[in-house]
This record gives sequence, structure tokens and C-alpha cells, in this order.
Amino acid sequence: MKQISKRYPNGVLANDNVNIDLNEGELLAIVGENGAGKSTIMKILYGLEHPTGGEIFIHGKPQVFKNPQSAMKQGIGMVQQNFMLLPPFSIAENVVYGSEPKKMGVFFDRKKAVDEVRQLSGQYGLSIDPTLLIKNCAVGLQQRCEILKVLYQNARIIIFDEPSAVLTPQEVEGLLDTLRQLAGMGKSIILITHKLNEVMAVADRCVIMRGGRHIATLNTGETSIQELSSLMVGRQIVDKEIPKLDKGHCVLKVKNLSLSGPAGQSIVRNCSLNVDSGEIVGIAGVSGNGQTELLHMLVGLLKPDDGEILLNGKEQSGGEVRTIRDAGCAYVPEDRNTMGAALDATLTETLLMAHQYKKELNRHGILNHKSAEESFAALLKEYNVLHSSLKQKSGELSGGNLQKLIVAREISHNAKLLVISEPTRGVDIGAMEFIHNRLIEQRSDGAAILLVSSDLSEILKLSDRIYVMYEGRINGEIMREEANAENVGILMMGGVRHDKAV
Repeated sequence: MKQISKRYPNGVLANDNVNIDLNEGELLAIVGENGAGKSTIMKILYGLEHPTGGEIFIHGKPQVFKNPQSAMKQGIGMVQQNFMLLPPFSIAENVVYGSEPKKMGVFFDRKKAVDEVRQLSGQYGLSIDPTLLIKNCAVGLQQRCEILKVLYQNARIIIFDEPSAVLTPQEVEGLLDTLRQLAGMGKSIILITHKLNEVMAVADRCVIMRGGRHIATLNTGETSIQELSSLMVGRQIVDKEIPKLDKGHCVLKVKNLSLSGPAGQSIVRNCSLNVDSGEIVGIAGVSGNGQTELLHMLVGLLKPDDGEILLNGKEQSGGEVRTIRDAGCAYVPEDRNTMGAALDATLTETLLMAHQYKKELNRHGILNHKSAEESFAALLKEYNVLHSSLKQKSGELSGGNLQKLIVAREISHNAKLLVISEPTRGVDIGAMEFIHNRLIEQRSDGAAILLVSSDLSEILKLSDRIYVMYEGRINGEIMREEANAENVGILMMGGVRHDKAV
């Protein structure tokens, strides 16, 4: 890719004369903060976006990709972060979808599809049963299906977009082995990730982008995580030390909480946990094991079938959202776009959410706009939220800035309990550092924090104690001193620890 530029009609320059080269059989990582331009340039390579300037060459021949289909014809495939699979269909049916083998030239040859996918999975060491239905597959198997889809299309260049975001540590190691194997078999791999330890583990070279520009390309054997992170953000990243604190009083106590789904299936099963003041308690687990529903019961969005929720010693089970907030609970939801903010609302309106009853902002039901805007302008400055004005729509902010806005809004409640889910999902390393530091500060100030994250490194870094959820139940509790990726990962997969009885 030579001198690639992309300028949008609104004047935003997403890519500024970017040069990227990829060799046969190479594993090339592309890293950068949100808004660095890495996703845009990959969309250009895959035909989802069209460049304003520059050229793309495959084996020395210039190419123009009008759409993903034209990119696929030249051997370019992409494994997206959000899987594009049909749950009622089998793995084989998903892999061959759109290029189904036929019998008698008309009918779908299901047996041949199963045989071809089984042969393909064996060829690339991606062990999988082609007859399994996607809806019955764990996340790791679904990802293998996505990889097989790309390989079935005879892709020679494969782009992986944040491929480890929803995997257990064991599944991540399996994925990294797969990437190494694909590169070893002559495939050219592009890896987009925020996780620099993965870059150092598998990549041959790493492209660093910042502000839409190519900053550097480094051999991973000649660099370090510290150098890569500094180049990404333009400054040195320093982890804030988490001091050991004395145990405080119990703020949240959950006893035998249970919830069933519409069809009677068990979603949360007899969950018991507690969070004390001055500690961060993490909940680890692969997405879809009941973590979201557990939090929704704690904050009043779902009513439990059974069990107790005590907040500062007072029963809150089945309480309304406002009642629970007034009792001292703040909540950062996992999905900032649908639950954390209204994207068409202004920044003032978004920051006002759940603050509208405060006496300093509301008098006899009439909002004090001047006071609100002064308070919110100071808050956005404190949290370094890049914006044009308070009248700007929330949906116009970058993902990282919208996340910081929501975290700022909830922390500014000074609640005794902060329930926070996926605090740094999809944000860059600079925003991640900022949010982590704020959580550590809240802990030091005596807040009780319940943290849910699918990023195990985040859980291990921040948590004083860790609960692990599997199939709706608490599968174990581990103290910070004992926690590591291996023993937490075993519990995330439904196993038990061998070093200590659970």
C-alpha cells in the first residue's frame, strides 16, 4: 500500500500518505490508538472503503477494490471482531455459505460440504466437528469457523481484527498458535490488536500508526512493549502502583441470586459475592456466562427470581433503578452506544443522565442549564474528553472519548458502589491508562468497585479479589496474590484449580 490517503467529506483526514508492505508468509501487526487510522486503512485493503489517494499492489500489480468481493477475488480475507455467523446453521453450512457445493448442479450437497470442511480443518490444524450447530459452539470454536470461512475462499492475505477480545487465555494461546501455523504455511497475516503482548508473541514486524500517519515499522525482536506503547501515544506509559489497603466495611452483599430466561433456562445460578469499601473485585469469565444479567439485577434493570441484594446493609432486591442509584450505586454498562449514552443526545444531555434530580442542577423540577453546563465543562476538562462543544452529539465522539465521558459521569456521583463493565473495551492504550488510574483513585478514596471485564489482563491488574463465572454460577474465588492467567483461565472454562480447593 503506497501513499494511501483517506479524507472524508466532513474534512477528517483518517489516513495521511500511509505506506505499508506485507511479505509472503509474514505476520504483520498494526497498532495505534483509537482514531490512529489503522481500521480505515484495513477497510481500504478489504474494499469496504475507497482511498482518496494512493495505490495498492498485489505481487507488483496495481489493484482497485470496489467492494469486499473484489478484494476476495485477489485472495484477501478478513476475520472480523464481531462474528458473522448464522447460529441455527452447522459449522460446515456457515463455512461454505455463498459458495456451496452442488449435486446435479442445483441442490446443496451437504455431505460434500461436511467432507470439504473436515478436510480443510485437518489441513490447517483447526480441529473442529463440521456438523456442530453454531448456537451450540463455544466462542473459540466460532472463531475457528470464521477462520475456516476465509480459508475456504482461498485467501492468501488474512486480516484479523482484534481476534482475542472474547477468548479465554487458553483459547488465546490456541489462536496465536493458529496464526503462527498459517504464516508458516505461506499465508500473509495482518493482526490488528490493542494487546501488545500478543504482538510481541507472534508478529515478525509491527507497524505503529498515530494521527492517521505511519510512525514506524519495527522488527518485534528489536523492540519492546514499552517502546511500542510510547510510539503509539507519543509519551511514556507508566502503570500506577496499586497500594495494599486495609479491608473496609461491606458495601455490597449478594446472597444466592438466581435468574431464569424466558424459556425457563437458568441464566444466573445461586450467585453469592461481596464487595467491601476500598477494594476492586473483578468478575472474570467468557462473555455470555451470566455476568451481564448479574449486573443488571444489581442495578435494577432485571428482577431476580430468588436471592438477596444488600447495599450498605439495606435490601435492594427487585428495586427500581433510581431507588438503587439513590442508595449509593453508580453503573457503567458494557455497551456505551446503546446503554451508556443516547448517541443523538448532546454532551450536556448525556452527562445529565441520572444527575437530573440533584439539587444543584434542579430546583422545583426546573433544570438550571447554566449550572449544569459549568459543571459539565469542568468535568470534561478533568477527564480530557476531546470535544468541540457541549452541544456536540455524543455519537460524534470517538469510542475512547465517549467511554471517558460515561466513566466521568458515573464517578462524579461519588457513589459508595461503582459497578463497571468492560471499562476499556475498544479503547486505546492512553485512554485505558487514564480509566485504570481513575478506578485506582476511587479505590483509594474508599469506594467499593465491582469490575466485569472480558480482558483477563485488566482483571488481573486491577482486582484485589476475583470471582470467576461459568454457566451462570460462581466457579471460584481467587485473591490477588494467587491469581494468574492459568488458574483463572481454568475456572473460566469450567474446570477446578488443582493448587487449591475451590
